Amino acid sequence: MGELLYSSTRGGESGCTASEAVLKGLAKDGGLFMPERIPRFDFALPELKDASYQEVAYRVMRLLLTDYSEEELRACIEGAYDEKFDTPEIAPLTFADDAYYLELFHGKTIAFKDMALSILPYLMTTAAKKNGVTNKIEILTATSGDTGKAAMAGFADVPGTGIVVFYPKGGVSRFQELQMITQKGDNTAVVSIEGNFDDAQTAVKQIFGDRAFEAELAAKKVQLSSANSINIGRLVPQIVYYVHAYLELLKEEKITEGEKINVCVPTGNFGNILAAYFAKRMGLPIDKLICASNDNKVLFDFFETGVYDKNRDFILTTSPSMDILVSSNLERLLYLSAGCDAAKTKALMEALQSGGKYALSAEMRAAMADFAGGFATQEEVAERIRSLYEKTGYVIDTHTAVASKVYEDYRKTSGDTKPTVIASTASPFKFSRAVMEAIAGDVSALDDFAVLDELRKKAGIPFPPAVEEIRNAEVRHTRSCKPEEMKEQVREILFS
Repeated sequence: MGELLYSSTRGGESGCTASEAVLKGLAKDGGLFMPERIPRFDFALPELKDASYQEVAYRVMRLLLTDYSEEELRACIEGAYDEKFDTPEIAPLTFADDAYYLELFHGKTIAFKDMALSILPYLMTTAAKKNGVTNKIEILTATSGDTGKAAMAGFADVPGTGIVVFYPKGGVSRFQELQMITQKGDNTAVVSIEGNFDDAQTAVKQIFGDRAFEAELAAKKVQLSSANSINIGRLVPQIVYYVHAYLELLKEEKITEGEKINVCVPTGNFGNILAAYFAKRMGLPIDKLICASNDNKVLFDFFETGVYDKNRDFILTTSPSMDILVSSNLERLLYLSAGCDAAKTKALMEALQSGGKYALSAEMRAAMADFAGGFATQEEVAERIRSLYEKTGYVIDTHTAVASKVYEDYRKTSGDTKPTVIASTASPFKFSRAVMEAIAGDVSALDDFAVLDELRKKAGIPFPPAVEEIRNAEVRHTRSCKPEEMKEQVREILFS
């Protein structure tokens, strides 16, 4: 197995090792790093059906992160997937109403971002050592609610690193906000911005592209990197849980060897569903990748029409982590669908930048035939939470409910009854008010913690440690700014 090198989707950078791509986060030309080829599994799936999550992670990730030694990669995996997760399976499957819910919320911050962000600090600090980097690595991240907390939990007090997180004020749930503004760690900083997630994400990308600022930081022995899903070090660990889910179904004899499954993913920035697509390209028997959107249905429209158009109203919904109009990771799918043509990808991204839209060629659309799209309104999401609870007693959060509703519709209209895995991306406790309103009606008279208590009774499951922590945590971060002031905030945090 030769070394796998990485290049930018826009052609401006190539020949990077995996560890260099992890360290840089974003390529210098604004593109995203992609492997020069997607490797195939070098094992037969049944061989691993009794393997631990950690072993599956090693066997999958070694194919993409080829310049990490076995010892380095195993140390990263063991450090990440340990008792920080409240179940030894790490990502258990629960069957409810004709689908398998892949519970990706058993980590420290009770959202799927923990699956990759618990390992990213290990991958990054190992990469720094391998590449002789002595600068401080400052992680700069925009969050729609979950990435920020999970990244801070991962990087808090990790030597040689720091992290600054920007989030949209009013654009995250109160629980998400409390998780962030109470974060401990001398190297953590959180700033709310007056704007939405896309404003935060755009400004962060501009800071990454600012060469003068880069030089200013370098003179002070600091370099920026990203913990957003644009970092290949986020994407690679996410492939693992789809392989793990398939192996669980094999082990439980719910499917036979080689039998195809569908995967349905609530989608915002497109990283989570893209990881499932990578798994398919590597040899996992996945048929359809069902991309579920909320009222911000830019991706649904894209798969329906072949036109990506972000020129529309931004809607704040009960599934805020999906309130996104610019899905950064879609660029990687464009690149693959254009036959890895960087010039074509760059032209599409420039059209998005200048006019807010682009259209696919017929060939590119045909290359995306594995994807199906669907969307669910807030009313449908609430109804789905309630109906699933009444039918089965199983409680899901608002994001998972988007996927659950979209899958229910897909199954009815397509007649496709293949076994389906739904990515369950957050604990219902993380969005307790919206979940409780869906199940029990108006809870406006209750404070946030009373709502959590009521939900615990309904769901019949104990509080995860993340909920207990938040009750008495002290607010440590109170910074706020406009999007155009974000670079100045970074400068102040780092050097004042």
